[in-house]
Amino acid sequence: MNPEIAPPAPHSPDRAHPDEPLHTPTVRELFAGFLGLGFTSFGGALPLARRAIVEQRRWLSAPEFTDLLGLCQFLPGGNVINLSVAIGMRFHGWRGALAGLLGLIAGPSLVVVGLGVLYERTQNDPHIRHLFVGLAAAAAGLLISMAAKILLPLRRDPVAAVIAALGFVAIAVLRTPLLPTMLVLTPLGIAAAARAARREGGAR
Repeated sequence: MNPEIAPPAPHSPDRAHPDEPLHTPTVRELFAGFLGLGFTSFGGALPLARRAIVEQRRWLSAPEFTDLLGLCQFLPGGNVINLSVAIGMRFHGWRGALAGLLGLIAGPSLVVVGLGVLYERTQNDPHIRHLFVGLAAAAAGLLISMAAKILLPLRRDPVAAVIAALGFVAIAVLRTPLLPTMLVLTPLGIAAAARAARREGGAR
């Protein structure tokens, strides 16, 4: 008698393995995903956005996330807000963009209002000051971790890696404003990507 074989577990985008195929979210999943991201992203949503979108929910691949984040950083406004709109537009047009944006800002807005009232009454407490110093250190660690993961897809593209290094030097070391840096480096990145695409087309 053959042993009973359990049926495969249903696909869950929240627990997806990196090797699994990408998952196309519904409008409801976009709202719920960005709502959870907004509620759990202490110190800024960007460090956890990649983990949630690429590793957990598998909405985008790592290179797709890096490309879309680069576009969102070039546009005015908050990076993660732009990202929520761009991802929503990608899958469901204006309905997806609205769902992603509302999900991202709805919960945190209520929390920030409540914490603002509380902070106004306790800002002179030394324990509260120490708490914010610790939160700042944790947020910096999350940003460094996310930056390392974003750089991984560039390890096989030396030209893109050089452009990324130039951007880091210009902004972090030379203190060049973001807009002039992007206006110079973005055309270089586009030209490098187009050249790489032509090479791949010729090789095929």
